Amino acid sequence: MNTKQLLDRITINPEVMVGKPTIRGLRITVEQILKALAGGITTQELLEDYPELEPEDIQAVLLYAAELAGEEQVFEVGTGA
Repeated sequence: MNTKQLLDRITINPEVMVGKPTIRGLRITVEQILKALAGGITTQELLEDYPELEPEDIQAVLLYAAELAGEEQVFEVGTGA
């Protein structure tokens, strides 16, 4: 599955989960999956806990997060001194 196909699995709809990025329009947010992974939940456990998820959904979440982090920029703010 290519990058575009993976990112297409992430959907944003103001009527689903208050517009947070979700997986394929399901009521499972990117944030939920990232927090679960950061908390030590394994991919296998996620797939068991959320039977509607597919392994590619987890890949899509990680790619989406990487893309957002890659766009982040930090600018130095002058102190005026």
